[in-house]
Amino acid sequence: MHQETLEQLKHPKRIIQVSIPVRMDDGSLRVFDGYRVLHNDRRGPGKGGLRFHPMVNLSEVKALAFWMTCKCALMDIPFGGAKGGIIVNPKELSRMELERLSRGFIKEIVDFIGPEVDIPAPDVYTNETIMGWMMDEYSKLVRQHSPAVITGKPIALGGSLGRKEATGRGAYICIKALEKIRKFRPTNTTVAIQGFGNAAQSVAKLLHADGYKIVAVSDSTGGIYHQDGFDIPSLMHLKNESKILKAVYCKESICETIKADIITNEELLELKVDILIPSALENQITVKNAHDIKAPVIVEVANGPTTSHAHQILIAADTLIIPDILANAGGVTVSYFEWVQNRAGYYWDENEVNSKLQTIMVSEFNTVYNLMVAEGIDMRTAAYAHSLRRISASIEALGTITYFNQHE
Repeated sequence: MHQETLEQLKHPKRIIQVSIPVRMDDGSLRVFDGYRVLHNDRRGPGKGGLRFHPMVNLSEVKALAFWMTCKCALMDIPFGGAKGGIIVNPKELSRMELERLSRGFIKEIVDFIGPEVDIPAPDVYTNETIMGWMMDEYSKLVRQHSPAVITGKPIALGGSLGRKEATGRGAYICIKALEKIRKFRPTNTTVAIQGFGNAAQSVAKLLHADGYKIVAVSDSTGGIYHQDGFDIPSLMHLKNESKILKAVYCKESICETIKADIITNEELLELKVDILIPSALENQITVKNAHDIKAPVIVEVANGPTTSHAHQILIAADTLIIPDILANAGGVTVSYFEWVQNRAGYYWDENEVNSKLQTIMVSEFNTVYNLMVAEGIDMRTAAYAHSLRRISASIEALGTITYFNQHE
């Protein structure tokens, strides 16, 4: 990579900070701070999620925008990287307050987003309904129907079939590609999953259907463990109906409690399993627990679950880490498909979406894995090297000092 490329990547192209006044249900006024960062758009319009969380800050949003630049290049989709967020605890707001906040944020950034400029998507504590509000508000402001401005929308508003499950499906495809290389036998392979949100449920359901033994799962309240594995559809049914994660076996709507050990999220990470899938929040594997991680394979469905120092400890212990920018890239890939369908006005069935995702994920997984082996590096380094080669090619195509100092 040329030094000029590196210098460009150090600096986000655009940083927007806004304040959003919201009239609350009780008549009071609250003002919320929000951010949108466009890191780089050399390969295409910015692409990245919007999160609603009380711990959102500008440094985090800038880092996530850089990650998106790398992730989009890794998947070879024509987007740059962006990210956004609002400092708010959405659990404290009513649905009407959430709608006012969502629409108010779009009003503040409308001049800086668009199908050819910057395309938001759901992230932590945002969902398809919120994306629908935002798309609708943008369309009103620009006086034209603009479904391609936002991805992750409800199907009825131009969302893509397969988008909701795409992040988990992408991780599943990576595991299946590794299974082929390492000759895993699913029925003899144990899996622990930290987090049981949408992405975690998707990968758990797909692995369970293939015979993998999901022996531990957790949510923010704690986890459950059973050495013989869980019936994942039953756990999903109870969790989605009652918001409770509990060891159960369900037949239709009747659920029966089964025996299981209650464990903490920290204990789950240290279980002796074949595959560990951190799918909760960032910084879950640190120097404090990295030496106690026993799983030989880690698949990072969450963004940044492993700190840099913990990563070095795990690599020294010969742990294979499928990094987040690869393992969870199914989401942004199908977001790209949604954007393409919106712009074309022609929509694909779910089998076509999944087939296209399979082709891209397998191709990029194999490229990264082979680069790792050829160069004798870890998989995260290989993923970034592969990604940065594509980014640098697009930046340097317009010339560097080497080109401009040439004399004919």
